[in-house]
Amino acid sequence: MKQLLFLLLLISHLAPAQQDNKLRKKDRRRDVELVTTSGAIRLRLYDATPQHRDNFLQLVKSRFYDSILFHRVIQGFMVQSGDPNSRRAAAGQRLGTGGPGYTLPAEIKPELFHQKGALAAARNGDDVNPERRSSASQFYIVQGKTWTDSQMDSLERVRVKRKITQEQRAVYRTTGGTPQLDNQYTIFGYVVKGQDVIDRIAATPVNRQLGDRPAQDVRIVQARLVRRRQ
Repeated sequence: MKQLLFLLLLISHLAPAQQDNKLRKKDRRRDVELVTTSGAIRLRLYDATPQHRDNFLQLVKSRFYDSILFHRVIQGFMVQSGDPNSRRAAAGQRLGTGGPGYTLPAEIKPELFHQKGALAAARNGDDVNPERRSSASQFYIVQGKTWTDSQMDSLERVRVKRKITQEQRAVYRTTGGTPQLDNQYTIFGYVVKGQDVIDRIAATPVNRQLGDRPAQDVRIVQARLVRRRQ
């Protein structure tokens, strides 16, 4: 059944788009639902990062994400998608370099941090990307893990060299996340439903030699805008 659904959507993706892909004001008040082969994930985007918000909504409306794989999965860390080269990728193909041909300026906000369920933009490293510009299409969703205060103390001293706020510590102790990534990547949304799907994807066996690509494809069958539920 899943294979049939995927084939139908793939055929429809190849056909000329019949819908209006222009981004409208009302679209900014909608959530994004990723219908995957592992279940549905509902995302809400932050108004505090308008360029990333609008770009993501536009890509969803244009059906850019339909049939794309989660090409990098690390349990206890995050799941990553958004490489258009993955749409028809052969088994054994290494992925992670594709995009729509442009990048986005960083919109890094200190108040937005990498708690479990955070949606953030992937990017190239500081050595080749000192401005920390974001990939325009590749994103990751945090699974993370819980942290003790002593672990966060060590992280402050050795790696991030900054203070983790008490509010953030409380979340990282209980809900979990990836504090080592804070203030380095643009966070532009969060999971409002389907964190269990993230956990399921993160538990997928991977091929380490292929950059942590899942051994069995995990695919975004369809990405769509849906009515926001409070």
